[in-house]
Amino acid sequence: MDTSHSTENGTSGHVTTRVGVVRESGDGERRVALVPKVVSSLVNKGVHVVVESGAGVQALIPDELYAAAGAEIGDAWSADVVVKVAPPTDAEIAKLSSGSTLIGFLAPRNADNKIGALGAAGVQAFAVEAIPRISRAQVMDALSSQANVAGYKAVLLAASESTRFFPMLTTAAGTVKPATVLVLGVGVAGLQALATAKRLGARPTGYDVRPEVADQVRSVGAQWLDLGIDAAGEGGYARELTEDERAQQQQALEEAIKGFDVVITTALVPGRPAPRLVTAAAVEGMKPGSVVVDLAGETGGNCELTEPGQTVVKHDVTIASPLNLPASMPEHASELYSKNVSALLELLLDENGAVAPDFSDEVLAQSCVTRKDDA
Repeated sequence: MDTSHSTENGTSGHVTTRVGVVRESGDGERRVALVPKVVSSLVNKGVHVVVESGAGVQALIPDELYAAAGAEIGDAWSADVVVKVAPPTDAEIAKLSSGSTLIGFLAPRNADNKIGALGAAGVQAFAVEAIPRISRAQVMDALSSQANVAGYKAVLLAASESTRFFPMLTTAAGTVKPATVLVLGVGVAGLQALATAKRLGARPTGYDVRPEVADQVRSVGAQWLDLGIDAAGEGGYARELTEDERAQQQQALEEAIKGFDVVITTALVPGRPAPRLVTAAAVEGMKPGSVVVDLAGETGGNCELTEPGQTVVKHDVTIASPLNLPASMPEHASELYSKNVSALLELLLDENGAVAPDFSDEVLAQSCVTRKDDA
């Protein structure tokens, strides 16, 4: 049974769609799917926004700011379109109305995803991480917006854990050389990490199995580490390496890593465990006091000695593997994600304001993981 609550204006034919902003329940999740500035923009376009009380509290946004932006504070779970950040739990899926639409990170490639449960509940769902990486969809690319936050914060974490200065310092007591930083995996997070390390005065170097990103590395003032491997894949991601390529990369990287003060790893292969790039032997060969920040901990980690979610010291090297790093900067992470979500909402709503996805649009077709007609 469809229990959505959209209403139609009899004089204009305009449908008032209810968009619900719910409170995140996951441990450590401080982001919120829509911020007041974007809520105000949606309300001005005729969208009725309902915000669950406390939805923005962890992002330091009180209910009063949402109310001032024109939102209703109430039952957001029964809305026509529910927007959230983290994948829903079974209990949260039970709150969704049959016939409603859900937008959020849904981890469709994970074995334990909730896609089947959403379909069984009659919920049409759009996974933001499945949005194709094409020019037209950049404004909706939540993976990239949140990766920017993670790449930036990873460098600050490395600088905090390091026993050495990042910039070159000239003092009366002598000159201190700048720290050397190696970033493994030059996607959005990697490029932001390189740029941030450069801003802090370090000497950054980038490495990726896709040699075509070398110019991007140099464009942010970093050097390029060339190991002679080309593993460019589809959609801007790297393909999985062959056994021979993996052995060649491991040997070359092991030697290169030992010469850096900081190593930041961001390498991911969608739907597969994170590739191991930093071996125990490489860590053992680093100078005491060096730092590894592993951003791939949620899929096993790029470092052999990583303990996901923990900061440990092995062979006098600090290895940090923070989980959900964007949530540690909830204000700006929420602001960026909110713009991604609102852009996707614009595609979902037709000229009359009704939820009417055009699945001939590749953005909607590829990001939709359950459709109403599948239920």
